[in-house]
Amino acid sequence: MADPAAPVRVVQVGAGGMGRAWLRLLGESADVELAGVVDLNPQAARDALDDLGLASVPVGTSLTELAGAVGAQAVVNVTVPAAHHPVNVEAQFLGLPVLCEKPAAPTVSEALSLAAMAEATGQLLMISQSRRYFRTLAAFRRQAALLGEIGLLTCDFFKAPHFGGFREEMEHVLLVDMAIHAFDAARYLLGQDPVSVYCEEFNPGWSWYAGDAAATAVFEMDGGTRFVYTGSWCADGLETSWNGSWRINGANGTAVWDGGSEPVAERVSGDDGGAPDSASLSPSFVDEEAPEEIAGALAEFVRSLRTGEVPSGEIHANVLSLAMVEAAVKSSQTGQRVLIRDVLDDAHRQALAVEPVAAAKEVLAAWTSPLEALQRAGYAGSVTPVP
Repeated sequence: MADPAAPVRVVQVGAGGMGRAWLRLLGESADVELAGVVDLNPQAARDALDDLGLASVPVGTSLTELAGAVGAQAVVNVTVPAAHHPVNVEAQFLGLPVLCEKPAAPTVSEALSLAAMAEATGQLLMISQSRRYFRTLAAFRRQAALLGEIGLLTCDFFKAPHFGGFREEMEHVLLVDMAIHAFDAARYLLGQDPVSVYCEEFNPGWSWYAGDAAATAVFEMDGGTRFVYTGSWCADGLETSWNGSWRINGANGTAVWDGGSEPVAERVSGDDGGAPDSASLSPSFVDEEAPEEIAGALAEFVRSLRTGEVPSGEIHANVLSLAMVEAAVKSSQTGQRVLIRDVLDDAHRQALAVEPVAAAKEVLAAWTSPLEALQRAGYAGSVTPVP
């Protein structure tokens, strides 16, 4: 940016339930200026803005028209998942970087299309995986780094929400609607990507969900660690936090995190399996100033636009979290261990067959291995700073 400290002029697309949370954040943030809101229901957008004291912000139904009129520098996409792909593509072809709510798209094939589109346009597409941004999760990661080689990471998730509406009618409701948060957090904690998964889903007899509301998945990660996720959305009594309850065991000890409080770690000192040395990990690892949840995602997005650093939620890297969900569902359906590479290869063939944008199709066709293309682009390179 010409002035690195200047607020980024942002247009938000979508003003529904989650959209209101983002509008509040964008309206209060010193890092951005809310330049406009796009929604198919302009009155709903105006009502949301009025409620938040932002009545002067322009509203429109066309991203292309409003972004041009207000001089937008970036887009925040808070539409429903089915609209993520078309909105992201429209923004990228306008030359605008995008911060998009999770999931990137409803399917891995659509997410691969978005990754190819990002390469074709040269524009940043970052997915807001907001549950990465908890201070105590970051502290847990720092503690885990002191435990040597990691053998096992577990996450237990037990909640009993009565949502009503579409969730209670969904297939694979736990895996599709919630588990991606834990799967993505596991990648963040370990710094490893998934190789395979074996998953079983089931629905307890007392469940109020039509689809399977409970599951256990065992992932092999590319560093050799096993990540085991067990969850239920009809688990009344002694519920975990929304982040779940975590345990990580390494060659030099163990760390645990309840999903909210500061994590606790105990390290074994010496090479002889000697006495526990919990005092060595007792100083606080929590950064009390770090922004959390969607505020954390926004901060990383703006930092990327100002510095050119690739954010952790960049589309190529994020596709692998979505692929963990799709692979777990496939495993539960087939009763077989599923390779992540196979899921990506299948999705790549589907994306290539239906991609209507020539520039993105050319990128997809150049990928001899989608897994290698994602890893290469997701962890290297840079982002073009906003001018």
